Amino acid sequence: MGDDLANLFCGCPPLSLRALQIPPGLRLVVLAPHPDDFDAIGASMRFFRDNGNRMDIAVVTSGASGVEDGFGGALTIGAKAALREIEQQASCRLFGLSESQLTFLRLAEDESGHLVASHTNLQCVRSYLAAQKPELVFLPHWHDPNEGHRRTYGLFRQSVQEEKLSLVACLNQDPKTVAMRHDLYFAFGPETAAWKGELLRTHQSQQQRNLNLRGHGFDERILRVNRHIAEALGVNELYAEAFELESYIAVNAATPHQKSLNAEAAEKNHSKTKSSLRPQRPLLRK
Repeated sequence: MGDDLANLFCGCPPLSLRALQIPPGLRLVVLAPHPDDFDAIGASMRFFRDNGNRMDIAVVTSGASGVEDGFGGALTIGAKAALREIEQQASCRLFGLSESQLTFLRLAEDESGHLVASHTNLQCVRSYLAAQKPELVFLPHWHDPNEGHRRTYGLFRQSVQEEKLSLVACLNQDPKTVAMRHDLYFAFGPETAAWKGELLRTHQSQQQRNLNLRGHGFDERILRVNRHIAEALGVNELYAEAFELESYIAVNAATPHQKSLNAEAAEKNHSKTKSSLRPQRPLLRK
């Protein structure tokens, strides 16, 4: 990790993404446990896109278990998986990503449709990250009852450590996130929220599933979380996406400055950024 990245998130959290000087050459990877996890942080991703940053998306599983029987005529696991991948492709086209920037890893799942924490799956994630060499990786926060989110984080963390990668992980708040810090946020207004809602609705299977189960769409479910984050942060905008940051330093290639970051992380028994981070606190919920 170069000094620019190591110093990028210095300051008193929560840091506004808009206030940071993001180098256009910074490489991003979104490690999405399921189709639609990329879209849940679509406003922040659009900021990076407009800043000129290269981003690649790896969808870890196809999320077939999240499709209701018969939706779009899909009755089998294979048909449901294909439907969700088609939805993600439509989302990426709307966002403006090329086909080469989207990869479906299709990792093995158990009988319940949950990601398996196997050696084969680990090697797939490790190989992808090693090939991409990202400096920022976005994925849902691990403190979540969603098995896919927790196991994706576990595979990611082990891959980074074994591959000795230097990067910053940005762990985003999801509707099911139990607790996390707000180290970084991206605030946005109604116009961006309307655009994000359109992006979320490309996942038609999830839009209908939420309407059936919760009485409101997938778009409203995510944007409601964004409104709660903005209220908790006390920002001027109506919506915000929030992230907890973790810094990973390759010890065998560390500079003196990076070693000091490692020492700080060791004292806290958890890899963090060089900011004066606040202790973990429960989320505000309504």
